[in-house]
Amino acid sequence: MITLLRRATAVCALSTALAACGAGRPPQPPSPPVSAPPSRPPTLAPGPTGLTPVFEHGPRTRGRTVALTFDADMTAGQGARAAAGERFDHPRLISTLRALQVPATVFMTGRWAEQYPDQARSIGRDPLFEVANHSYSHYAYTPDCYGLPTVPEKRMRSDVERAYAALRKAGVTDPMPYFRFPGGCYDRRALKALTPAGVTAVQWDVVGGDAFETDPEVVARQVLDGVRPGSVVVLHCTRSAAPATERAVRSIVPGLRREGFRFVKVSELIGAAGSGARTRPEGR
Repeated sequence: MITLLRRATAVCALSTALAACGAGRPPQPPSPPVSAPPSRPPTLAPGPTGLTPVFEHGPRTRGRTVALTFDADMTAGQGARAAAGERFDHPRLISTLRALQVPATVFMTGRWAEQYPDQARSIGRDPLFEVANHSYSHYAYTPDCYGLPTVPEKRMRSDVERAYAALRKAGVTDPMPYFRFPGGCYDRRALKALTPAGVTAVQWDVVGGDAFETDPEVVARQVLDGVRPGSVVVLHCTRSAAPATERAVRSIVPGLRREGFRFVKVSELIGAAGSGARTRPEGR
């Protein structure tokens, strides 16, 4: 009996001590689960002399993948033409890509995003697409580039940054760190000017030839004949300058699928860059 009393006393004393240690401390909520940081889009490392890397196409030997890219062009001086009724957007093309479930990369100028903010936001928030930078004003970064006005070297980086600001203001929350030179024109000087921006310049290896083309069969045939595994195809998302593109896409997509191609975004091809992606040497 004495032994039992001693044990009970010891238990009471221990309970009292534990209660005293926890006095004044509210119950602690469970720690929230640790989430992994969001993955960053793949990019290419700068070249040997630190210049902006240039990407042309993905690996040729890792499956039949192809990236359709669409340039949403509008220059800084075309506002009056848009106000007069000229359409630089192409919502029917975007609707067709959605209906066909085709992932795509849209290289958008800042001026285009300002003119069509609802469409820019819709494209930028649709997981089927990714939006990348096509400059703010669609002015050239080299002389003699299809008659485009030129951006002074000292303003090249700020032109890219202004485009990103316009994309975000329109509601594109996560524009990709990829840049397409207006007209595809660049030189060593331009690559050096953009190095601090941390972008990968994206070119192409298949020209769709849709600019000012009115026959969709011509565009479709040019793409179907040119695509190889890992190809990047350049087309346009501008009704007034590329009126046949949407109809061409309705032929291009089933045609490539019949040949066993899978459509991907540019980011997937760049992510595979360590296994045979094609980059152009620095400068030209």
